[in-house]
Order: sequence, then structure tokens, then C-alpha cells
Amino acid sequence: MKRHVLVALTVVSTLVASAASAQLAPYNDAGATMGHWHIAAKDVEAYLAAVPEPARTTLEKVRAMIRSVVPAEATEGLSYGMPAFRYKGALVAYAAFKDHCSFFPMNASLIDTMKEELKSYRTSKGTLQFPSDKPLPATLLKKMVKVRIAENERKKAL
Repeated sequence: MKRHVLVALTVVSTLVASAASAQLAPYNDAGATMGHWHIAAKDVEAYLAAVPEPARTTLEKVRAMIRSVVPAEATEGLSYGMPAFRYKGALVAYAAFKDHCSFFPMNASLIDTMKEELKSYRTSKGTLQFPSDKPLPATLLKKMVKVRIAENERKKAL
């Protein structure tokens, strides 16, 4: 028990020091640059616990919205160091960055298809950025997740 507490305190103090210096430690599973906070987490809970506020609360709300629409068979885990959902293949992911949060629909064409609805957000190929202190509107996020679910179901049916 004491060892676990010591390890937890060491991890927390390291993360607090990293957040306080506001430096990014970019990485992914292959060691490539991703630009998000380097959070060496083993699961989504640990990832979210390590994200600085206000991004943590924002991502927790995003996670809850996604969970409210994914099928029961969907799984949740980390992909390239980011929280992600899988359902009949990769579904969606989200992450905290230094100055924003991002939602990844894991299908770049969805960003193009919904261009008009996303015009008030910064987008790039496959990424939708939003403020760290303000989650995406529930209606918009749920619509995107539902579109991705339908895409994956169609893909698996072929």
C-alpha cells in the first residue's frame, strides 16, 4: 500500500511540475510527435486524472457524451496515448493539448462533410479543436459519433 501511495505521489508531482511549466511532451506509441500532453497513463481514468484543469473537466464531459451514444459493445482505451473508443474498428478519440482540446472522428471526410456545422471551430484533416474550458455542444458531438457508428457498421457489413 505504501509503495502505491509513493508511486502515485511521484506521478502526481511530476505531472504538476510539467503542467506548471506549460511544456508539451509530445509522443505517441511509436515515439512520433503528436503535440498533446505526455501522459504516460495505463488507462483512460489515469489519463484524465493527469490532465490539467480546465481541460480535465471538459474532456470528462466529452467522454460522458460519447458514452451516452455508443453501443454497449463499444470499448474504451488508449490509442496513441489518447482516450479512444472502438466499435467495429476505430471510432473516435479525444485529447488535451496545451492551448485546446481536440476531437478526432477518425475519418477526415466527416470534418469536410460537416464543414458548415463546424465553421466556428478550428479544424484540420481529421481533427476538430475546441477551447480547453468549453466542451463541444452535446448535439454536435453526439451527431458526429452517431455518424461514425453508422459508418463502421456499414463497413463491417461489407
